[in-house]
Amino acid sequence: MKEIPPTPESFAALDTAAERLLAGLASLDDDGIAQPSALPGWTRGHVLSHLARQAPALERLLDWARTGVETPQYASRQARDAEIEAGAHRTASALVADVRETAAHFRRTVAELPAPAWQATIRPFTGELCTPRRILVIRLRELELHHVDLAIGYGVDDIPAPALEIILADVLGYYAEAERVPDFALRDGQGAVLARFGTGGPIVTGSRAAALGWLSGRTGGSGLTSTGAMPVLPKWL
Repeated sequence: MKEIPPTPESFAALDTAAERLLAGLASLDDDGIAQPSALPGWTRGHVLSHLARQAPALERLLDWARTGVETPQYASRQARDAEIEAGAHRTASALVADVRETAAHFRRTVAELPAPAWQATIRPFTGELCTPRRILVIRLRELELHHVDLAIGYGVDDIPAPALEIILADVLGYYAEAERVPDFALRDGQGAVLARFGTGGPIVTGSRAAALGWLSGRTGGSGLTSTGAMPVLPKWL
């Protein structure tokens, strides 16, 4: 799965993703926060509650890397879901403040992680063994894609190219290891092969943003063409 090094560039990508998200939230009032998001069954409040609670959850993994003491990201899926639900119905100002404060705390924790800890082995909630370098990918991915999920005018096409490349590589890495992925090839708008799954099958072509939107379940394949029927993908994450 995708990992990125703890460099000023990767830290800056996290900062600017959080800043864009918070800027987009500035116009939301309590009624707007209570409206449905693009994720089935979740309001915008649920999305923001998830982003706020995810930051300290990822910090628990960084504590694991720093101390060597196994510290799960979440106690269980039920605990994770209950935590999101408990925070989802707060006012817009409370939710936005929570997202802002937890994002800032996460960034301080990342910046202060000792160099040896970046090589430690940890296990996120999704089950893969990795180093904290993967935590940077996870947080960037969640900030950008959940910004899209809020349905406040920010689309996959708005994700800056460097961040989009990281997230797309991460999603493609997931499908490379997933079961029941049909045979197909994926090409970008210039014809470069982004991925090939199995042998044969249709060739799906489109921009990298359109590919990410489809692979991550954010679109039904808009902006993509296929030489045959569009492949039916297993659910991502």
